Amino acid sequence: MDLPDGMSIQETYYPTLTCFGCGHGNERGLRLRSYERDGVVRATFTPRLEHDNGGGYLNGGIISTVLDCHGGAAVLLEAHRKGWEPPPGALLAFVTAGLDVRFRRPTPLREPVELTAELVSVDESEMTVVAHVIGAGKTCATGTAVWKRWRPRT
Repeated sequence: MDLPDGMSIQETYYPTLTCFGCGHGNERGLRLRSYERDGVVRATFTPRLEHDNGGGYLNGGIISTVLDCHGGAAVLLEAHRKGWEPPPGALLAFVTAGLDVRFRRPTPLREPVELTAELVSVDESEMTVVAHVIGAGKTCATGTAVWKRWRPRT
């Protein structure tokens, strides 16, 4: 499924979301822009100097946020394709239920990093996605996230 010309998954399917990582409705957030290419969801993220971990590399919390939110783009794109829409009044059909982050090497702070995300299991009640942060051609961090179908409690 092609997205509108130049529009990211986030801008297309949840443009008013205020999430710090992926929400384009949050002017101070990271505002990730993810695209599907060759069956893999990809993005480029350029860290800002305030994302420093104190040692000249990208902060682990920012890395975790990027992994979660970029992986979420893959999940929410698949949900849209399957017709698994959000419940009335909600912006998202799925929410993060768990995130396991593995830091493999320091992530560059002063240059763009590449992001990938691929679904490893898909079900209407739960999806699992694996996302990677790649800096200077090497995997710096990997995040495996379980996303559950959003069902508001009344």
